Amino acid sequence: MQMETHSEGIIRPVKGKRDPHLDPDALMVMLPSELKHLVREAQAAEIPFSDTPLYRLYRSRTKTGASITLAGPFMGAPHAVIALEKLIVLGAKRILVLGWCGSLQPDLRIGDLVIPARAISEEGTSKHYPVGHEAPESDSGLNRMLEASIRDRGRTFTKGEIWTTDAIYRETPEKVRAYRDQGVLAVEMEMSALLTVAAYRSVALTALLVVSDELFDLKWKPGFSNPLLKDSTRLAGGLLLNLVENLTGRNCPK
Repeated sequence: MQMETHSEGIIRPVKGKRDPHLDPDALMVMLPSELKHLVREAQAAEIPFSDTPLYRLYRSRTKTGASITLAGPFMGAPHAVIALEKLIVLGAKRILVLGWCGSLQPDLRIGDLVIPARAISEEGTSKHYPVGHEAPESDSGLNRMLEASIRDRGRTFTKGEIWTTDAIYRETPEKVRAYRDQGVLAVEMEMSALLTVAAYRSVALTALLVVSDELFDLKWKPGFSNPLLKDSTRLAGGLLLNLVENLTGRNCPK
């Protein structure tokens, strides 16, 4: 039987009666500790809403009187997409993402910064959003501003393709070797789905990922206790927070 793929789902993301209206700019934070840190830095207040058991929303006022939203934490594509759909229906139109990734390339080490230009999907969520055969790309305008912010801080970054998977325990030597040899930069669990939903819903989205572990030599080298990871994650979070604050008041994509 031929299945219809372009109609809306029976269950839809909706704005509940007590849900807040959000201004256009939002920062999704995958990491619990960094969400807490950024909430303190932004002096943000928690916002009650209908999806509260799944993740948290916070609002911070900028100097211009506009507001930005912080949301998180998240684990995996389905969880992150539930939140992205909700953020969009509440008003978000430009979304920045902070997360970690595992390096597949010898020149990407723990603490290095990665901007995902596009993502190979090995997760089960994005295929349910019909956006064509080409992998959706992160927003070029947001990328330019993010790249400039990183350079202004005297840091380097690498931009390119990443691999998104649901199965961290199935990052096999064969897959790591194949993607490494194709020039894929890193592996993580959310980006292909987030980019796909952003394309489907016509919003702008990009991300800044920090290398938290290394797999390129077919052995796992975790860096979770490495001070470089904490320092770079704090830097990345600060850059994204400053960028999303500076975005307020600018025109949004239609």
